[in-house]
Amino acid sequence: MDVSGLEGRQAAINVGAKLRATLPAIMDQRRSLRVSETIREEISEIIGFEMEDPRLAGVNVTDVQVSPDLRHAQVRVSISGSEREQEVALRALGGAAHYLRHELARRLNLRRMPELHFEKDLWQETVQRVDVLLRRAKKTRSKAENQP
Repeated sequence: MDVSGLEGRQAAINVGAKLRATLPAIMDQRRSLRVSETIREEISEIIGFEMEDPRLAGVNVTDVQVSPDLRHAQVRVSISGSEREQEVALRALGGAAHYLRHELARRLNLRRMPELHFEKDLWQETVQRVDVLLRRAKKTRSKAENQP
């Protein structure tokens, strides 16, 4: 066998190895997204329809981000009410994390159920703040146009 044939074969092996290395990463990312969405749906259903805690009445699950190794899940929630009610609801979620994780393990067929970490989703507050600013700008603009 000549040297050029050996180099070509080695190059093909290297390309195949690189492809095999990137393919699991892509598949892991897709799986992580699917698991995140499934967990979001299940937690929303459990909180909204099955838990009877009045502190969780205004809680909506907006997003779940699962770590690549599926050991941790950041659960973002929007909470209606005053700042104090939001803090109480967030503490109640932290206390119910073990129960929620147990219920998820019962419903989902995963080898490892991620540990749940709850945090307030600031996106809703940002949207509300932009709405307020736009209304103010519209009012000041209309006042400026009405003045001679």
